Amino acid sequence: MAMVTFKNSKVNFGKLTKFGFIKHDNEYIYQVPIVNQQFQMTVVVNQKGQLDTKVVDVETKTEYVLHLQPNLTGKFVKRVANEYQAVLDEIKANCFDSDIFKTPQSKKVIAHVTSTFGDNLEFLWKNFPQYAIWRRNDTKKWYALLLNVPKSKLGLDSDEIVTVMDFHGQPDEIVKLVDNQKYFTGYHMNKHSWYTIILDGSVNNQEIFERLQVSYGLAK
Repeated sequence: MAMVTFKNSKVNFGKLTKFGFIKHDNEYIYQVPIVNQQFQMTVVVNQKGQLDTKVVDVETKTEYVLHLQPNLTGKFVKRVANEYQAVLDEIKANCFDSDIFKTPQSKKVIAHVTSTFGDNLEFLWKNFPQYAIWRRNDTKKWYALLLNVPKSKLGLDSDEIVTVMDFHGQPDEIVKLVDNQKYFTGYHMNKHSWYTIILDGSVNNQEIFERLQVSYGLAK
């Protein structure tokens, strides 16, 4: 078996069976033929969310491993590797959730948005996988962003990576609010209509939820 890790992702066990995994004891097992049914690919997810794979030659019943080599040579091996990766990509897309934002406060905010507004984070920038947005379902307008950035991007004297949240606000209110300690001008957004808070507990959850409600309303 070959272990596979999906970076910044965690398994959603509720989605596994919907995708086609079968639960057996403490594992979830998915099997699919690849390369014109010449191989049987097996994917196993354990209770810790760890993922293992195995590719077996249907005719010889032996495990095939050439597709796992770092330097692939030959059209056939590359085809096996491509189809193997396609299965993994589909599993990741359908059965795993993003786990990029790991701070306790960011997790609480994500849970609050899901339960209050029913919206999921959208990752729109391939080159910036640690940037995500929330948008209203009705107007499709953005009402908040989550980003992992160095503190220096906010004008602070540190390169520590922190999770920040951008909120929509009224220009006159933003001018009064920004103190460059707890509240900052909007990072990555229009600084006249957006402001930023670091999700490190410096602003309590209830205040963040209230500001989020206002930001949501401004996205009508």
